[in-house]
Amino acid sequence: MRCDSFHHPPPTRLGTAETHFKLVGVLTAPMCISQLMLLQVFFLMVPEGVWLQPSSPSGAAPTPSDVGPASPGGTLQSSSEGSETPWPVPGISTAGPTVVTPSAPENGTVDLFPALPVCVCDLTPGTCDINCCCDRDCYLLHPRTVFSFCLPGSVRSSSWMCVDNSLIFRSNSPFPSRVFMDSGGVRQFCVLVNNSRLNYFQKLQKVNATNFQALATEFGGESFTSTFQTQSPPPFYRAGDPILTYFPKWSVISLLRQPAGVGAGGLCAESNPAGFLESKSTTCARFFKNLTNSCTLDPALNAASYYNFTVLKVPRGMTDLQNTKVPVTLVSQAGSPLLSGNICQNVVSQVIYEIETNGTFGIQKVSVSFGQTNLTVEPDTSLQQHFLIRFRAFQQSTVASLTGPRSGNPGYIVGKPLLALTGDKSHSMTLLQSQGDGICSVKKHEVQFGVNAISGCKLRLKKVDCSHLQQEIYQTLHGKTSPEHVAIFGNADPAQKREWTRILSRNCNVSAMHCTSCCVIPVSLEIQVLWAYTGLQSNPQAHVSGARFLYQCQSIKDSQQVTEVALTTVVTFVDITQKPEPPRGQPRIDWKLPFDFFFPLKIAFSRGVDSQKGSASLILILCLLVLGVLKLETK
Repeated sequence: MRCDSFHHPPPTRLGTAETHFKLVGVLTAPMCISQLMLLQVFFLMVPEGVWLQPSSPSGAAPTPSDVGPASPGGTLQSSSEGSETPWPVPGISTAGPTVVTPSAPENGTVDLFPALPVCVCDLTPGTCDINCCCDRDCYLLHPRTVFSFCLPGSVRSSSWMCVDNSLIFRSNSPFPSRVFMDSGGVRQFCVLVNNSRLNYFQKLQKVNATNFQALATEFGGESFTSTFQTQSPPPFYRAGDPILTYFPKWSVISLLRQPAGVGAGGLCAESNPAGFLESKSTTCARFFKNLTNSCTLDPALNAASYYNFTVLKVPRGMTDLQNTKVPVTLVSQAGSPLLSGNICQNVVSQVIYEIETNGTFGIQKVSVSFGQTNLTVEPDTSLQQHFLIRFRAFQQSTVASLTGPRSGNPGYIVGKPLLALTGDKSHSMTLLQSQGDGICSVKKHEVQFGVNAISGCKLRLKKVDCSHLQQEIYQTLHGKTSPEHVAIFGNADPAQKREWTRILSRNCNVSAMHCTSCCVIPVSLEIQVLWAYTGLQSNPQAHVSGARFLYQCQSIKDSQQVTEVALTTVVTFVDITQKPEPPRGQPRIDWKLPFDFFFPLKIAFSRGVDSQKGSASLILILCLLVLGVLKLETK
């Protein structure tokens, strides 16, 4: 038998690739030595599921490598895009130029990249969409040679089945095949599987009034509009819960509001709810373009709008309004706004609610008091309103309720008001506060312990003499009456004078100005507070050691027509705590002698008189050493 006339046995034809396929391999001797040499031929049959590597259509596009010999009679098939990158095969390397040699059955040509009936990435009519390989507006015979990749959906999805290329000699698969190089440099023989499920178009369901709700329920998710679920109200208020109110005129349940300032101008926000047991003070500003109409029509200026409702004792009172309503009582009468000429009278400037509670039994009593003022009708009129809500226990003594809250017990807490004493009345020390237009307000900022702050405003001057002008500015800076004492601790009792320290004050030095026709006025007040910690280091208590007022002044000539002056208040806290040195005990000397310290003495006394004479000097040295040690211990 001649080597060149050796015929390979016919290979077994591949079955349907969707289920499995068998590969036939033949190994022959590379050279013929003699006719007597036995030719080793064997068939390697790959059973179903062995070494098959199905790929995913979403894998990275590989670069094909050289393919083995094609089957006899087979035709080299080129796709509609020529010899370009075939369908994705995961794990196959894309590096290096390789040759594409598709293998196809004998009965005809197979298009590896058939045209898609729907081009999902063709979004611009008449224009070529980048990387859209199915866009006919690109007029590209081989889109992959121009585009770096094909967008998902622009090529038909595919699935590949791969085995090691060394196992394959001939492919009889009726499906297109390729040889690829994976990332490890191993050649893989892959067959393109005709998986029709990858390119199956779902038929649209017909939706009508009959099945609309059923489909929406079956496939729908969360919605922005939630269905209102009726929940029973809680049996009692908890701290921070909004307080319910009832308007009998309209039969409406609402919330008790406490307007608060928002934004840079501190405009009033009406929707701010008051929280149960949260005593709070807020301030906000209102501006009026036409005060003539707003004077009598704006409910925010009318005191009646702040008490024309009842308060529910507990939230569950909504189900029994007759037995759970608490009326709002007036502490003092307040008139309705009245426009008299160019003045709007009885405008609400302050609202104070006093609410008495009794634990889980809810609100027992509500009272309200007002502060009112008059406004001049002029363009862009502004009004600053103050709202205060105080809670106290039901039937609490009036004396205890009038006592202001502590700023610490005993030591001050950072952020709490700095307590001052004027006469026998305790109050918080204050700083300047401006309205929305920058003019000094009657209301003041509280000085917070441990917090340095600065504030300012503009004061409009009236045509008065110098002494009255000075008095007006002093009262604007520190209040109508100047504080005389400051509390040493945060729980100071106004009746105990020893718990307060006098405030040092230094007014303007008029003689230092050297101006006879001038009026010296204060323009700045600096409040300096010295404080320190006292007590145990494990639980220190902050207390005030001293405070003083420093005024800075300037002179204005009587001839100057000054209409307004800028005022400033500054508060600084200085910590003068002197921390003690940590306690230290005297180190105790614990001498430890070596175990053989007295060995020379022992030897000396054991040898007799001669040896004692020889060791006398050594004994003397040892004695001196012991005496020195004892002397050190006695010092």
